[in-house]
Amino acid sequence: MSADKQNANCFDAGLKCALKSHSEPAPLDFTEKVLRQIRQSQEQKILARVVVQERLALTGCIILAIVFIVLTVALPGVAAGLTLQAETLSYKIDHALQTVGSRWQLCITFMAAFVFAVYYLVDSLVADTR
Repeated sequence: MSADKQNANCFDAGLKCALKSHSEPAPLDFTEKVLRQIRQSQEQKILARVVVQERLALTGCIILAIVFIVLTVALPGVAAGLTLQAETLSYKIDHALQTVGSRWQLCITFMAAFVFAVYYLVDSLVADTR
């Protein structure tokens, strides 16, 4: 808000100098109208940039899905290999969870480290948007 006030003060000073040489009276809320138009223009630019970013992200997801489908249809041997690897990975994850589950102290330590990492990741992402 202080930046708007400072911009308004600078704008008012320049406007007063320009209006001294002008004979028509200016409305009292002229500065507020101009600043509101400038602010709306900036907001529209930001919104347009966000829309473009969302469209790019959606396009990327669609292209990635299409590439995956094409690879699955065109190279069924690769798809079968990926399926076998996914099954092996799920078995290994299940085995690892059973092993860690029998050691509850280790499980609590890992969960605390995971929560700590997620907290600081979210904190760093939120700090960048302010």
